[in-house]
Amino acid sequence: MDIRKLQRTIVDALVDLKGQDIVVFNTEKLSDQFARVVIATGSSSRHAVALAENVREEVKKAGGDIVGVEGRETGEWVLVDCGAAIVHVMQPQIREYYNLEEIWGGKKVNMKIDPEFALLSPAKKAALKL
Repeated sequence: MDIRKLQRTIVDALVDLKGQDIVVFNTEKLSDQFARVVIATGSSSRHAVALAENVREEVKKAGGDIVGVEGRETGEWVLVDCGAAIVHVMQPQIREYYNLEEIWGGKKVNMKIDPEFALLSPAKKAALKL
């Protein structure tokens, strides 16, 4: 699956279930394992698990492959490995503590994310140029 289609499918799946603070990073020059890192916040463990499960289902429906899903048991940090893209769905405290944006934050991918569904903070909206 084309990386642009994959990232769009992932973001749309997160937006559909009201994922928060969604960011996409281009990691092609940082890792030869995957081309994108997507990070989103879920408001609770159930929400995080539901977001990750929706990503898994929508990517499969679109013809993509799911290598694995980790963290469903606790829902604090759920990782969905979509091959060319890795999706991290985290609860707010976990996301703040691990600060993955600092690790992968070299190059954001500018994508339109419907602000009606994506509950982005003003700083994230400015960063994504919405």
